[in-house]
Amino acid sequence: MSTVKLFATFPSPFSYRVQWALKHKGIDYEYVEEDLQNKSSLLLKYNPIYKKIPVLLHGEKPVAESVIILEYIEEAWQANPLLPEDSHERAVARFWAKFAEEKCNASIIKAFYSEGMEQEKNLEASRESLKILDAHLEGKKFFGGERIGYTDLVVGWIPHWLPVEEEVAGFKLLDLQSFPSLCSWCENFLQDELIKNNLPAREKMIPAFRAVRERFLTTVTTQRGD
Repeated sequence: MSTVKLFATFPSPFSYRVQWALKHKGIDYEYVEEDLQNKSSLLLKYNPIYKKIPVLLHGEKPVAESVIILEYIEEAWQANPLLPEDSHERAVARFWAKFAEEKCNASIIKAFYSEGMEQEKNLEASRESLKILDAHLEGKKFFGGERIGYTDLVVGWIPHWLPVEEEVAGFKLLDLQSFPSLCSWCENFLQDELIKNNLPAREKMIPAFRAVRERFLTTVTTQRGD
């Protein structure tokens, strides 16, 4: 049996979605913590293009980019499928995962790493995309029905990571009145045994997120010459 290693870092949501998938499938793996300020030679070897985490190493075959890793895990291990059997339903799951990544996650990340008018512009874009996600979730426990699947893992950063980003960057996006279906999904997601037993501690996330945001804003200010 080929060994499985995951090169990841705390408290990256991209790392955790892969960990959730591996645990959902019942796959034993070795966790390798990476220091992104001092990347290991192995990480650079296995992901020489982007030089980012996470990277899954299956035997001697590396797979990079978290969503692609989820797809690989689904294909390589048949037990406990994350995607539905029906081809159209699989396509729908991938569509919403892509939408959440390219619209919701992208705009929220921009809001987290910005200030003032620029941040408000990014927050408005975030609200619009979250409204679409909320409408899609109306009446649903999870994206695919009654159990957690592929799309839920991709969107799984919202319930636990977004509140941390809100606190650190000083904004508020997610509330019950504006996004009732999304908030209900968040509660269901966090109550799942696999998820709630595999989350980073919030009290450790706050200083980590604050440090990375301050480092980014300092770099931007320096480059502009402010």
